[in-house]
Amino acid sequence: MTEKDTTEKVRVRFAPSPTGHLHIGNAHTGLFNWLFARHNGGKFILRIEDTDLERSYAESEKLILEDLKWLGLDWDEGVDIGGPYGPYRQTERLELYRQYAQRLLDEGHAYLCYCTPEELEMERKAALDRGEAPRYGGRCRELTEARRAELERQGRRPAVRFRVPDEVIVVNDLIRGPIEFDSKTIGDFVIMKCDGVPTYNFAVVVDDVHMKITHIIRADEHVANTPRQILLYEALGLPLPKFAHISMILGPDRTKLSKRHGATSVFHYRQAGYLPDAVVNYLALLGWSPENGEEVLTREELVKQFSLDRVGKSPAVFDIAKLNWLNGVYIRQADLKSLTGMAIPYLKNAGLVSEPVTGERFDWLMDVVDSVRGYLDNLSQIPEHAGVFFGDRIDIDDGKARKIISDPETSRVLNLFIKELESLEPFDREAIHTMLLKMPAQLGLSVRKTLMPVRVALTGTTAGPELPNVIFILGRDRSIGRARQALHACS
Repeated sequence: MTEKDTTEKVRVRFAPSPTGHLHIGNAHTGLFNWLFARHNGGKFILRIEDTDLERSYAESEKLILEDLKWLGLDWDEGVDIGGPYGPYRQTERLELYRQYAQRLLDEGHAYLCYCTPEELEMERKAALDRGEAPRYGGRCRELTEARRAELERQGRRPAVRFRVPDEVIVVNDLIRGPIEFDSKTIGDFVIMKCDGVPTYNFAVVVDDVHMKITHIIRADEHVANTPRQILLYEALGLPLPKFAHISMILGPDRTKLSKRHGATSVFHYRQAGYLPDAVVNYLALLGWSPENGEEVLTREELVKQFSLDRVGKSPAVFDIAKLNWLNGVYIRQADLKSLTGMAIPYLKNAGLVSEPVTGERFDWLMDVVDSVRGYLDNLSQIPEHAGVFFGDRIDIDDGKARKIISDPETSRVLNLFIKELESLEPFDREAIHTMLLKMPAQLGLSVRKTLMPVRVALTGTTAGPELPNVIFILGRDRSIGRARQALHACS
């Protein structure tokens, strides 16, 4: 079975729990759902699964929505925009879950369970002592009315358990093929807790049924949940959606990606100056491969090419070096005006600029950004590389740079540089370039012996943007001022 076996209108959902920032692994799942929906002209639904009342909080939901918007994963229905099958927040759908649970009770597919946590824990430990996998033994499966009444008089509040039939359950996975489960290993499971809150497996089935979800694309850690969900679909007499379980993302040591591997939230990469298109491009390549093997793909190209048929079964390893390389590609290709706007907050935080930056100052800043963008992995690095363009004075602290400044020939080089630059007309990059090319012959020195002292005098370093760009961006007066400062250091 493949994704092309259906002509129905594709409807997929991304359903994060609001328990913190959006994890990069969850963003990966959301992206695959979004790409699948957009490729097939379907709908992408955003649902918030907040029934874990102890861990869920509203501020996290807000952060998740901001991260998704930053990534450009727009949704067609969801918590903030509504839609025909809302509400899209689980805590606002509790009555719907109760109705479905009552239906299963009425039809004999579920029963009330009065077991206490202590009784269940004793049963679990006994199974482990016998070397067996813990599963519910069915104590409350066939309670009489009288016994139920007695337990309720004791003040016990019942949960609702699903009555698992004896059968082999087959998950027909679009990526992994058929996977078989023996229902004997599952045991009757709780669908509604005694406080009236649904369990995960029950809530997602009710939601997916009610929201007419056609394809469930999620991480492979959910494979074990799927047989329970299939049993619920069958008991409700409803057609199954198509399941596709994508491999989780691993750290470099091939264990599940976690904080010990470094940053794991989308928020971190936003703050660090990664471009959303680069992050989307990189995440798309984790577990999926385009037909032509290209690595740099626009959002439109990703949508056009994406197919579950090319999603692999093996886990993908998160490689920060690869992400840095790809982000650097996007920085170099970015629209300069937009890139400069994105760079300003980082320059401001470093105390190099103050907002607003407009007019000629913005145009000048565009030149600065353009001159250093080739050295950047992310925009948080821009103050380090662009700092040489700000201020009138420059510190020469680097050991190699100080050695060059102390060379006996440096004062001769800088004096000629000042003289030539003072009279240079017109003052543009081409004229500056020509001037620099002539200086070695005028001094009888090598190109390196001539130009390296100029670079060090103007930037304090031995490497960086092309020297004509540095001089042009600094301007005539500041370039001469820094050269004179370096001359003073020579003496």
